[in-house]
Amino acid sequence: MSDLTLVYFAWVREAIGRDEEQVERPAADVTIGALIATLATRGAGYAEAFARPEKLRAALDQHFVPLDSVIGEAEELAIFPPVTGG
Repeated sequence: MSDLTLVYFAWVREAIGRDEEQVERPAADVTIGALIATLATRGAGYAEAFARPEKLRAALDQHFVPLDSVIGEAEELAIFPPVTGG
């Protein structure tokens, strides 16, 4: 089973203290939201970053997706706050 690359941006990155990491790929039917809930149990920084998942956005292999999407065979999951323009 291959690893999944997690990439963090903005205040998610700051709370966790890293830009990215490799994790063991979850089962193909696991959703992004379920993975976020699991990650939140890894320590204080993760708990802070993932305390309000409704404030997060995600991209699988650089395509925006809702948090209820299954991870499937994606190689990269990016997690970030909503993006605003200006």
